[in-house]
Amino acid sequence: MLLNTLLLALRSIRRNLMRSFLTILGIVIGVSAVITMVTLGNGATMAVQNQISSLGTNLLQVRPGQRMMGGGGGGAAAFKEEDAAAILSQIGGITAVAPEARTGATVVANGRNWTSSVIGSTNAWLETGNWKVGQGREFSDDEQRAGAAVCLIGETVRRELFGSTAAVGAQLRVKQVSCTVIGLLASKGQGAFGNDQDDVVLVPIKTLQRRITGNTRVNTLLVSMADGSDANRVKASLTELLRERRKLSSTDEDNFNVLDTKQLAETMSGTTKVMTMLLGAVAAVSLLVGGIGIMNIMLVSVTERTREIGLRLAIGALEREVLLQFLIEAVVLAALGGLIGIVLATIASMVLAGVMQVPYLFNPGVNLLSFVFSAVIGVVFGYFPARRAARMDPIDALRHE
Repeated sequence: MLLNTLLLALRSIRRNLMRSFLTILGIVIGVSAVITMVTLGNGATMAVQNQISSLGTNLLQVRPGQRMMGGGGGGAAAFKEEDAAAILSQIGGITAVAPEARTGATVVANGRNWTSSVIGSTNAWLETGNWKVGQGREFSDDEQRAGAAVCLIGETVRRELFGSTAAVGAQLRVKQVSCTVIGLLASKGQGAFGNDQDDVVLVPIKTLQRRITGNTRVNTLLVSMADGSDANRVKASLTELLRERRKLSSTDEDNFNVLDTKQLAETMSGTTKVMTMLLGAVAAVSLLVGGIGIMNIMLVSVTERTREIGLRLAIGALEREVLLQFLIEAVVLAALGGLIGIVLATIASMVLAGVMQVPYLFNPGVNLLSFVFSAVIGVVFGYFPARRAARMDPIDALRHE
């Protein structure tokens, strides 16, 4: 009986293909919109996590001032190289500490010039920031102690200044200082805040202080924690040590701030997930609109087929058989719309993920849930027209013109 009822429903859908397609259009749009929004949202979340993790593994960024953003440190005293050494030697659970000073400068090489970010630090900067040297080498101990005129450059600087020519071993001028390129940093691409991480020139910190900026300011301390270390304990010890070294009394507020990039990643990922859920909920409204469309068309279909329904009831068909026929017809329409929506969403998600440059993450749970939800909509919105058909009086139905 169930198979015959299904065949009747499919035959009825096939008789009116255009109307059936227009009926499921709302379901198609709703399912594809929900899946696309959720898939792209998950990809964006993964992209944010990857970009923040590229800043460094278990990284703490310590900067002068009471606020992380704006104010340029609020006039608070800068750090010293000795602070980095003290942190590494006196606090457990830390693998590397890099003092960092930076400035913007025009760099010139190979008859070209480019404005880039010039960073002064030590080899520990490579470790804290998960940087790899693609070609060449790191600074030697003698070069770091003496403040030698050597540098490592990012991929963007290499491309803009050297093009297809060899960069390692070439001369590069930072302001009035000529230095030898001893290494190329492996490319990292765009950062979490939209910055180009490869647009960088790295020199020994003493080189930057003595020959370029003329001061001993250290703008940032990059602290890399060991895997499995207690971040809260490390931050508490770090805060206590820096307060002591900066001679702050118990009543003074911290004149520095500590940013945990892991917490930043969790915060930004949480925000992205909330936006994904919001967009998915908005897109799901179109599923309800599609369900209402199915109900309207099914009511029209019941009216058009009144004599057919009356004839079936008159020759002995049970009410539940008529109810099941129209209910299956509604469910088939909704499920078909769900399948088409899933296919369109998969194609759209792959294309848009490439355009937005975010990972494409196939989520079987969302696809299955959307399909089941579309079928449920067919049951919910198809029940009323089906019940109306099943409760018709056979004599009145046969008299219907």
